[in-house]
Amino acid sequence: MRRVFKLSAAVLLAASLAVPTFADDDDDERDQERALRALESGEVLPLAAILERAEAMLTGRMIEAELERDDGLWIYELTLLSPEGHVIEAEFDAGTAELLGLEGRALERIIKRQGQ
Repeated sequence: MRRVFKLSAAVLLAASLAVPTFADDDDDERDQERALRALESGEVLPLAAILERAEAMLTGRMIEAELERDDGLWIYELTLLSPEGHVIEAEFDAGTAELLGLEGRALERIIKRQGQ
């Protein structure tokens, strides 16, 4: 089962410890508490760590971030706008900051080369 936790723009820009706000759902409060516990226990890295990793690997401007729980794995899904104006989805393991996948057009243009 996939649960999506939306992060507000204010949180994305201001917080070094990401405490997500959530999409409308009856279980919002419980979901938020689970995400906060995962962050406090170290199961989930702060959003700032994921953004640092994304900036080191990818070119583009972040326009949205979501924290998802998918089959027991916490995932940060970042929506980026490439320099050419393409919308790119990047998924990172929320516990390790490993890039899990990219979706979108002209992906080869947004991936930074080593040492860039």
